[in-house]
Parts: sequence; structure tokens; C-alpha cells
Amino acid sequence: MRTTRLLTTTALGAALLLGCLTGPAAAQPTETGRVLVFSKTAGFRHDSIPDGIAAMQQLGATDGLTVDATEDATAFTTRNLRRYDAVVFLSTTGDVLNSAQQRAFESYIRQGGGYVGIHAAADTEYDWPFYGGLAGAWFDSHPAIQPATVVVEDHAHPSTAALPARWERTDEWYNYRSNPRANAHVLASLDESSYSGGTMDGDHPIAWCQSYQGGRAFYTGGGHTRESYADPAFRAHLLGGLRWATGAAQADCRPENGYRRLFDGTSLEGWRQAGPGSFTLSADGTLTSSGGMGLLWYADSGVASYSLKLDWRITGDGNSGVFVGFPPSDDPWSAVDNGYEVQIDATDVPEKTTGSVYGFQSADLAARDRALNPPGEWNTYEIRVEGERLRIWLNGVPVNDFTNTDPARSLRDGHIGIQNHGADDQVSFRDVRIKELPVRGR
Repeated sequence: MRTTRLLTTTALGAALLLGCLTGPAAAQPTETGRVLVFSKTAGFRHDSIPDGIAAMQQLGATDGLTVDATEDATAFTTRNLRRYDAVVFLSTTGDVLNSAQQRAFESYIRQGGGYVGIHAAADTEYDWPFYGGLAGAWFDSHPAIQPATVVVEDHAHPSTAALPARWERTDEWYNYRSNPRANAHVLASLDESSYSGGTMDGDHPIAWCQSYQGGRAFYTGGGHTRESYADPAFRAHLLGGLRWATGAAQADCRPENGYRRLFDGTSLEGWRQAGPGSFTLSADGTLTSSGGMGLLWYADSGVASYSLKLDWRITGDGNSGVFVGFPPSDDPWSAVDNGYEVQIDATDVPEKTTGSVYGFQSADLAARDRALNPPGEWNTYEIRVEGERLRIWLNGVPVNDFTNTDPARSLRDGHIGIQNHGADDQVSFRDVRIKELPVRGR
């Protein structure tokens, strides 16, 4: 239906209409992307809606997006929706689409369309199960507007990449009728001990994303107050969610449950450096390679059958990798000679480039290229080892499926590590986590 849009900072040449319209706003054609902001209300109406529309149009202009705004539900036709890379439901309330309009929107999502839900988008269309699944959860109640602490759970997603681990802000904090965690990927949650009126028993998602029936869906519970749309951090949060929903940025939005942290951003307890060079731990919880060629490996325990996830960011034409299946050793070359490296280097030959099992098997390069974020942006690997099978996902997309047949190597037992390749190769890592899987016939 649409192709991935490349990031551009070209400003729109035409002025964009600010405010709510009775029909879709006219805008100059663009060769980048187009977004529809829909803000019809059939229940409570938020006075922050004009501020939200203005913010979305300003953010779109800086990112090369044409942003149309409407409260006219007749914009929801199959033909018209094809024009848009994403549709934003901005504090909509109640039943805002008729059955024909609902069918058109369902078709749009199933053909790869993007959805962004802001705040009261969760207070919308309670009798439309498709929409409830798309939004992720419906609104239940809220306490008074007050400060609270938002705990960022995933820093790799563009909507949360620039946020602090604990984000202090004031808003109207929704409670939801269900917890979306089982079906959606939670990006941030509320610390219910930091405010009064939370009713979700200490597990209170407030922003999430998911792939849904062929489309992309991002929701944030923030955005009740007018002040939210002038807050640089909240605006960055919205822009990141919009960029992911339109396909301009990639992220792993599969549900993630049952993982434990091997590196949580505060301590390297259990880790050991082998060979020259080192890693620098920054205040934001990021590990950045320095010098080399060495290896930071998890010495506390080996692993046999597992899913390993970690986020990484490359600078320029950097080089690094994630090693698995090697015996304990303070010699980094032991990992090279006895284990396997999942490569990070976007410009090498196919069997030695990002997503490859270094020197053994190339990634599916077409899938890899679609999934890969460019230098300077975060990516997420899932590396799944089961028996002698090694599978790799990049930003939630499968890019490699390799089986070890070398009798001198084995993936069934071993350690994991991240490489510091050399002085000119700076690569950063964060949020290393693991989930042990059942060990199948040995």
C-alpha cells in the first residue's frame, strides 16, 4: 500500500491550517508523507484539541509530513484514506464513525496503515471490537490532574529514545479497563506510588505500540492538558510515535514478557572485560565501546536455550557484534574461534554485515534493509538460540535463520558478549535482557 518514507527535514512550503475544521484541511502536495488528524468528539471535548492539532502540524512540518486536520467523519472512505501514511485519533470521544466508515478504516489498517491514538482516543468506540484491539485498551476512569512519574520501559522506540528513565510530568492519568501488556509492547508505564488514584495494581502501562492486523498502532495516554503540547519532551514523544506509525522509523513492537535484565543501565555486575579496550557507562544507562579488539562478556552464568534482546546504536561506519555460544575465557579470540557473532556493520560484504552470522551466513538483506534504522538511531536485536538453531530478529523482523553443523562448535551451552572492535568503531548498547526457553532434546 505504501513504501517506507525516508526522514527529511524539508519544511513544507505552504502554511498549514491551525484548528479544527468541518472537513479535511487543504494542503500543498508533498513527495514525503501525509497524516490525517481526526478529532471528532461525541462525548467530553478536551480544550487542548486545537493545541494538539497545531503541535502535530508543526511536528509534521519539521519531519517532511503534510498534516491534514478534520472532524468530518466522511473523510473515512477507502479512497481517501489511501492518501495517508497514518491517521491520528486526537482525544476523540464516543461513537465517531458509522459502520461504513468503520469498514473503510479497518481495510486501511489491514493494508498497512498507521494509527496514532492520543489520550481520549481510548475513550472512543466502545462497541467496535476492532478499534478496541487497535487502541490496545479502553478508558475506565481518571483521578485529578497531578504530577506523576512515567517509567520508560523501552528506550529503543523512537517515541521514548530521548526520554529519561523516570520522566516526571503533570497530566490527567487514565486508568484502563484492561492491561494491554499481553498483546502490545509497553513503552512506558506509571509508577502508581508517585501519585494518587491509580487502579491497575502497580502494572500501569501508559504508552505502547503493536502490529495489528497488518497495520501499526501507537498509543499514548498523555495529552489532556494544553501545556502538554508545548512541552518539548512530550512533543518528541509524539513525533517518535508518529514516525514509527508512518514507517519512517523501525522498532520491535512485539509483546515482551518474561525477560530479566542482564544489564539494566546502572551496573555491570556479572560482566567481565576480555582483551584490550573497554566500555563506558553513561548516566543515561548507555554502554559505549572504546578501543579494542575486546569483548565484554557475561561471566555470571552460561546459557543454553534462550531469547536474548538488546538495543544498539551505531555511529557512522562502525563495527561491533554480539557473540553467543562460547566457553568462559578472558581471551576475546576464544569467542571468535568457538562461538558465533551476530554482526553489527551496515557496509561490509553480505556474510559480514548487520544481521549476518559473521563469516557463516548472510542475513536476508532485503528484509534487513527494510527493518534497519540508520546510524545514530537505536535498533533492537532478538537473538534466539534453541539447540543448534540461531535465529535473529532486527526491530521485530526476522532476518536470519542459521543452524550450526560444525562439530567443533556448539550453541547448546555457552556465554554471551558484546564486542568493542577498535578505536574507530563506536557502538552503544543498552537494556540487555534475556528469557530462558525450554531446553528441547539434547
